[in-house]
Amino acid sequence: MEVVIMETAYDFLKANIFHIATIDNGKPRVRPFGFVMKRNNKLYFCTNKNKEVYRNLIENPVTEISAVGKDRLTWLRLRGTIEFDESKEAKEQVFNESPQLLKIYPKGADDESFVTFYFKEAEARLFSIGGKPKDIDLV
Repeated sequence: MEVVIMETAYDFLKANIFHIATIDNGKPRVRPFGFVMKRNNKLYFCTNKNKEVYRNLIENPVTEISAVGKDRLTWLRLRGTIEFDESKEAKEQVFNESPQLLKIYPKGADDESFVTFYFKEAEARLFSIGGKPKDIDLV
């Protein structure tokens, strides 16, 4: 199986809407996400502490992300354990990369309900119809 680099996963997620799966009261929940960034050689995401997805990830930090390419012939799965990063630096990077989020969080990095998270351990695979899956090296 071919191995590709983390940049491939980042580019794929950046170009597409993706969904994050969690467990809520023993049942699966899937939600669309659209923001991803690279920080410290990791893929970072963000959410609001008042959302169910945050509570779900606190209770069970194991999750999976799935994205389908615009061609509908390729898809990515990223699975692992997340960790929250409440550092001001991580939050500032989010707002620098996605200033439109300031419409939702006018206090920016000082908004206490805003939080970033990343996969502290993960595995990723890129699939295509008719092709062999490619493992993605996330380090």
